Amino acid sequence: MLNHNVFIALLHFPAMDREGRAIITSFTTMDLHDIARPARAYEINTFYIVQPVDAQRAVIKKQIEYWSSEEGLKTNPTRAETVKLVQLAYNLEEVIEDIQNRRGRKPKLVGTDARTYPNTVSYEFLKREIEKRQEDFLILFGTGYGIPPDLMNTFDYILEPIYGAGDWNHLSVRNACAIILDRLFSKNRC
Repeated sequence: MLNHNVFIALLHFPAMDREGRAIITSFTTMDLHDIARPARAYEINTFYIVQPVDAQRAVIKKQIEYWSSEEGLKTNPTRAETVKLVQLAYNLEEVIEDIQNRRGRKPKLVGTDARTYPNTVSYEFLKREIEKRQEDFLILFGTGYGIPPDLMNTFDYILEPIYGAGDWNHLSVRNACAIILDRLFSKNRC
């Protein structure tokens, strides 16, 4: 796996509602496949789904079990391959602890947002840091109206926002994840 030092996590908690209050968001079945596929294409180590609600976790586990089963493998072998990357966690601390236990060091935390922060970095900067292979990186994706600013301010880095042709940059987390992974890891960037 080329990017063995890179992990990604989709945070359903903490997330924000439109008024900026901390909430838990619901899992969307498309997120599992539409984030696991680019994670596999760009050879990311692990895709964590952070979901503390047991009923939601049961839905996620059922999906993973189905696509990992013999029937799922026959139905769509590529989905079986991508769900191997998915791991469930109750909270961000569990993700960090898992990476630390597996890799022997705490990962650098990289937030993503449509806004800029004092520690915002460019894709080129982060790409160079990752390519050194001296650190592990956990790239965090928010749901709802994003990751709360008080948590964002604790991260080592925040990736610069994705800007399109104009000033509108409110993308789905699935789209944002694919674009960010492409900007960081694609071989055919111009």
